[in-house]
Amino acid sequence: MSTTHTEENGTVNVQNAEERGVADLGWLKSRHSFSFGHYHDPGHMGFRTLRVINDDRVEPGQGFGTHPHQDMEIISYVIEGAVEHKDSMGNGSVVRPGDVQRMSAGTGVQHSEFNPSDKEKVHFLQIWILPERKGLEPSYAQKRFVEEDKLNRLCLVSSRDGRNGSVTIYQDVDLYATVLESGHRIHQTVKPTRHIWVQVIDGHVTVNGAELRMGDGAAISDAASLTVDAVTTTEFLVFDLA
Repeated sequence: MSTTHTEENGTVNVQNAEERGVADLGWLKSRHSFSFGHYHDPGHMGFRTLRVINDDRVEPGQGFGTHPHQDMEIISYVIEGAVEHKDSMGNGSVVRPGDVQRMSAGTGVQHSEFNPSDKEKVHFLQIWILPERKGLEPSYAQKRFVEEDKLNRLCLVSSRDGRNGSVTIYQDVDLYATVLESGHRIHQTVKPTRHIWVQVIDGHVTVNGAELRMGDGAAISDAASLTVDAVTTTEFLVFDLA
């Protein structure tokens, strides 16, 4: 992990894609930004309340059988293909690119996630965020954001108060999704005491002066602003964390 610091840009810790943990189960190939399962690194246990970013690729017709979760906010962001979701709350849905799905596990929930295609792999990010308190009532939400919503702007897709049509989450986190075209810039003020995590899905950008490519992440603290310049057209997520 490389670190840069300037008074203007704050402290930027870059996690290169190849530094992430690896899991290969045959039907599942996953890269872990933070400690998960058999991958344990005391230096990568999460960032603020962001606990998990798993970059998962699932073979056709395969998936995660029914399993439990408790006291976690779980977000799925599909990049390619589709994920079929079923849970013990009675929800059944298919999550596709552009959809943002949030499941609050709360006091306990069982769910499964499968690739319903018999031909295409599914590529998605599984994100876990620690909830603001334990013992919440389990709940589910899903909303679609078309590419025009995200093009060359920070599109708020999840937030504590559900503002601007975003999916609610039970933690003080604003999650943005963006597709930034080559040559375009995004500049946003960062409030004091807030921290930023940027996760690049595809493409090449500079983030507060640091270069990030597909699969790279960056933790940013003590910055007055966030500036992202697209070298190539890039899809990425921005977590604004307390």
